[in-house]
Amino acid sequence: MDIAIDLGTSNTRIYINGKGIVFDKPTVVAFYVESNNIIAVGHEAFSMLGKTPAGMKVLYPLACGVIAESYLVEDMVNIFLKQVNRSRVVMPRVVGCIPGDITEVEKRAVVNAISSFGVRRVYLIESAKAAAMGCNLPVMSPHGSLICDIGGGTADIAVTSLGGIAVSKSIKGAGNMMDEEIIKYVRRKHNLHIGMAMAEKCKVEIGCLKAPTEEKTFRLKGRHVIENLPRYMDIKSSEVMEAIQETAISIVKGILDVLEQTPPELIGDIYTDGIVLSGGLSQLPGFTDLVSDYTGFGALVAEDPSNCVIKGCGKSIDYIEEVEHLTEGELNPLIAAY
Repeated sequence: MDIAIDLGTSNTRIYINGKGIVFDKPTVVAFYVESNNIIAVGHEAFSMLGKTPAGMKVLYPLACGVIAESYLVEDMVNIFLKQVNRSRVVMPRVVGCIPGDITEVEKRAVVNAISSFGVRRVYLIESAKAAAMGCNLPVMSPHGSLICDIGGGTADIAVTSLGGIAVSKSIKGAGNMMDEEIIKYVRRKHNLHIGMAMAEKCKVEIGCLKAPTEEKTFRLKGRHVIENLPRYMDIKSSEVMEAIQETAISIVKGILDVLEQTPPELIGDIYTDGIVLSGGLSQLPGFTDLVSDYTGFGALVAEDPSNCVIKGCGKSIDYIEEVEHLTEGELNPLIAAY
């Protein structure tokens, strides 16, 4: 059995060859501080965010696409993989995706986390390339495609051609950065302190990057920073746009930087096809308009954008045999095997 895993900052998704996507849960861990023993993971741990007593902690063990708490990630990955692969008779081969510009040490941390489950071999693929494959872009042909995968921890931007990446850039923060900006905005403008979960829910419900024709509101609940008492307030979608726009523009500027470094032959292909956006954050209303306004290129959101990366990882499983048998002269999207 071959498995693909998208170990994302916000969500972990697992794909099994022949079955499709079988697992999609938040990359959250709840554990005891003194012993580091894990209490809960996934949805159960996510429901505990900001509600734990002393001696217990809930966190995202990945930050900006890379592993921040290796000991927690190894145990978490073991728990996730046991849920989808109960039989230990056959050791699976696993394809894992990584951000484009991580260091060798960070890459090894991902491999160690997956290997701790007891797999036969681990293969790696860049998340932007996997997203392009998941969007059905012609990654393996001599044709330039620009993909921008915007997740919780990073926005990975890349120009793909002939099974590789011609130019790439990663923007740290992305969706999580927007949540932090909403928290800062609400605290500064309304003297209300809210948590990350509340900020994310607000972003999903009424977040936008274009002046809305119809103003929406969302009720925020938190603690008043002056009175130190529980309070609530209604925030407008135009205010949320003001809070998150700077982070969105930094992602668009990253796209511009990639376009400036792209060879002219590939630019022609991108101009014809447009810029493809994937990842959960790409669904924010007005994101495609913002990209088009800044770049002058057409922009579109991929079909099922949240699952593009894991679908691409699943497609890359078909190339494992070529790596295994060292076939020369064949294009292969997988960049490493361990």
